[in-house]
Amino acid sequence: ELLLRARGLMLVMIARLYQQRTEEPATLDELGALIGDETNEVSQLRQLAGQANSWWNHLDQLAASQSRPPATRKSVSADNIIAVSADTGPDRSTDALRQTLKDMKIFADALEEQHSEW
Repeated sequence: ELLLRARGLMLVMIARLYQQRTEEPATLDELGALIGDETNEVSQLRQLAGQANSWWNHLDQLAASQSRPPATRKSVSADNIIAVSADTGPDRSTDALRQTLKDMKIFADALEEQHSEW
């Protein structure tokens, strides 16, 4: 949940880097409409959204998973055991979440470095 909130704040931070002080985009599409789809940041984020193993895509998977109610499970008895494939959802392991956080930080540090040069 904190990583998802951080991603939302990153969108707001990018908007503010482009002097959009009052706007608070909640999605990448809103950010693109606000500062332009051709900007470097929007292009980079769209590229990350298209990569299967990117931090942005991992957060999309987590957000989608959290917005769905948990699946109801049948009780298991000796009479009704059937082997089924379980939908495991996004990787919520500590290592995966740490890697996503690390990758987000690298992206945010690069943004800060790029915009602090101006």
